[in-house]
Amino acid sequence: MTDIYAMGSVTPLLTPYKIGNLDLSHRVVLAPLTRQRSYNNVPQPHAVLYYSQRTTNGGLLIAEATCISPTARGYGDIPGLWSEEHVHAWKPIVDAVHAKGGIFFCQIWHAGRVSNTCYQPNGEAPVSSTDKQLSPQPRGSGTEVNTFAKPRPLSIHEIPQLINDFRLAARNAIRAGFDGVEIHGAYGYLLEQFMKDKVNDRTDEYGGSLENRCRFPLEVVEAVVNEIGAERVGIRLSPYAEYLDCGDSNPEALGLYMVNALNKYGILYCHMVEPRMITVGEKGECPHSLVPMRKAFNGTFIVAGGYDREDGNKAIGEDRADLVAYGRWFLSNPDLPKRFALNAPLNEYNCQTFYTSDPVIGYTDYPFLDDAAASPM
Repeated sequence: MTDIYAMGSVTPLLTPYKIGNLDLSHRVVLAPLTRQRSYNNVPQPHAVLYYSQRTTNGGLLIAEATCISPTARGYGDIPGLWSEEHVHAWKPIVDAVHAKGGIFFCQIWHAGRVSNTCYQPNGEAPVSSTDKQLSPQPRGSGTEVNTFAKPRPLSIHEIPQLINDFRLAARNAIRAGFDGVEIHGAYGYLLEQFMKDKVNDRTDEYGGSLENRCRFPLEVVEAVVNEIGAERVGIRLSPYAEYLDCGDSNPEALGLYMVNALNKYGILYCHMVEPRMITVGEKGECPHSLVPMRKAFNGTFIVAGGYDREDGNKAIGEDRADLVAYGRWFLSNPDLPKRFALNAPLNEYNCQTFYTSDPVIGYTDYPFLDDAAASPM
């Protein structure tokens, strides 16, 4: 592998790590980032450049949240993985990452009640654990507000179909060439709508107790593991977060229950959001820690949420995590591992272009360090 550490002093973030049978050259992970540039839910050729720009030899990338079915959609122009067209569209993107020596996982996702009738087949209501409607939410830079339709609760008889949709999407991800999948169980979307007691008001075997509320997400994990193998499966969780009106009365108990249950399946990694990130984009003081979950989980533990270079190095150096996922800073700095190696200045990100549909602006036009150094002042 190319030794990127020779460019600067060795730091914890830039040390090699073995995740399952995959060899990473550093511990800086591209977090899954919604970009809304997959027109009509089909991944586009411009994503080849976007992802390959952020690829290093031996680096781990997690693709943006990708819909498992037509009912999974919550926003416009989100990529899918339920059709042959989607599989074929993803292949050149995955190939570009692999050509540069990267390791690529796909985050598979269902939005649940975080949707509207315009994104649902035949204009139907979105599905959830509940019929409680999500309140209007700020989007992107905070100048826009999204509204959501009143959902309908999934019946017990419908849940197996959703589980199967996750299974088929995982299979399609492997067919497209991905090295594995990350099940999206965070940020207030469908699986978390079942896990958290401030949303889930069911009285059947999928509601009430902690065990019942976690039943559906764990059934998804089991189905995906059985389909593609535990060594190709990760999950993202955010027990402490209250994104999209999705909170829990005892987040530490929820997090510990989930990681202990996940150990039974032997999955590759757990990717967890820091308690300090209770709201989107705002890092605050917090007395809680992911350390109990990190100690309880048997696989690779990835942390995310408000990390900079110093925070990331401390997390690795203090053994609070194996890998650190970066979102906004990786979005705006395609060569982030190199910049960390040199302790170089970072490009600022532009919130106004996070979710625009432009295939270049705010997407592939952030300068590399060498380009920035060559630019006139």
